[in-house]
Amino acid sequence: MHLFHFSDDSDIDRFDPRPVRTPAPRRPGMDWLNGPLVWAIAEDHQQLYLFPRECPRIVMWAHAGTSASDRQAWLGDAAPGTSAIAYIEARWMERLAQAALTRYELPSEHFVDIDDAGMWVSRDAVVPRDVVRLSDLRAALAACRTELRAVDSLVPLKPVWQSSMHASGIRLRNAADWA
Repeated sequence: MHLFHFSDDSDIDRFDPRPVRTPAPRRPGMDWLNGPLVWAIAEDHQQLYLFPRECPRIVMWAHAGTSASDRQAWLGDAAPGTSAIAYIEARWMERLAQAALTRYELPSEHFVDIDDAGMWVSRDAVVPRDVVRLSDLRAALAACRTELRAVDSLVPLKPVWQSSMHASGIRLRNAADWA
């Protein structure tokens, strides 16, 4: 298994546990997820983080429980072989084209799966085992079989969370007109 951490900082020698900036409501017994941790994403979900840090995005994909009608409604016009669709506001396309990220591969033996869209955490400091600079994020998304789409607004995509699709919304506070 490959676990990654993405950053616009290319000089990280060690990841030290730190609390989240904005604590999130957690299931009973899971409050520790707001405490000091190192966060990582599994390779099969890395497409969630192939964006400039503050870029608002919605990434959606079907899973075993997705209905045929939802699959058609949300993914029906995707290119063959697409496993996910990532939406960003058109105003972010130039920044995406100019952005570069560093992908740090982290040793999996330090991490536990929190059963949430490929997210893993460690309570220990972690030293990266490999570092790769990604200068073409559109190509990196395509390599993950993720189709990138630019839209004027992410707001019309809100109903995806009432569907049987899996959707991940990241940095939506930065999206225009997002309430």
